[in-house]
Amino acid sequence: MAVVDCVVKDRVAEVRLNRPDSRNALNSELLSQLPGVVTEADANPDVDVIILTGQDPAFCAGLDLKELGTTGANLGGGHGDVIEAQGTWRGPFPNTLKPLIGAINGPAVTGGLELALACDFLIASEKAKFADTHARVGLHPGWGMTVLLPQAIGIRRAREMSATGLMIDAATALAWGLVNHVVPHEDLLPYCHSLAAQISGVQASALHQIYRSYDEAIDSVEAEGWEIERAKFAAQLRGAGFSPDDVAERREAIIKRGSAQI
Repeated sequence: MAVVDCVVKDRVAEVRLNRPDSRNALNSELLSQLPGVVTEADANPDVDVIILTGQDPAFCAGLDLKELGTTGANLGGGHGDVIEAQGTWRGPFPNTLKPLIGAINGPAVTGGLELALACDFLIASEKAKFADTHARVGLHPGWGMTVLLPQAIGIRRAREMSATGLMIDAATALAWGLVNHVVPHEDLLPYCHSLAAQISGVQASALHQIYRSYDEAIDSVEAEGWEIERAKFAAQLRGAGFSPDDVAERREAIIKRGSAQI
């Protein structure tokens, strides 16, 4: 069974994280597959829009703490390019030319929240929840959390989320500007596909140019922030503060605390 599925229909590529028993947690296999699947969908001439979602019951629980607390391989495998690709690296996958809609079907936590933030915009199920537990895990963000979260909700709310690790629900995410719309759970993908159909009706090359302009304008303001996060994350990967043993010790408490909020 593939841990990342992609189905193309009606000029929409629906990319789905498919580790439901682990709440779509990011293990090495998923991390190695996801960038290529998204890149391939973006290059497909039969695709106008990409939708990223998770197999119920979660969108993505973040890094697989079991693997992180043993070998730590999913940290290096998923984020390690940050060390080698200074100046070119941006989040969990390369910037897409085509619109990328995040269909948030359940909890999006830490790395899962960063996956969501990497999308162009977000549609949330009423079951969606969001949290940043990097500090609780003992890990510095590496996919743009410190840049993209305050961009979406403001610096004070971002600081609160990172400091407490508490989940916010879909209604709060909408009020804070993290998501564009909240819909009933069963309507999530139909709603996203209806938006995709509207997008397919525009002049593609014009939209691509507009999206490039958005990216360039944002980069002109935030490039330094990406460099700061990249440098601090790379320093931690090189051994300046991260230990799989520490994660292993806290894993049960982290999972129990998260489960109590779902």
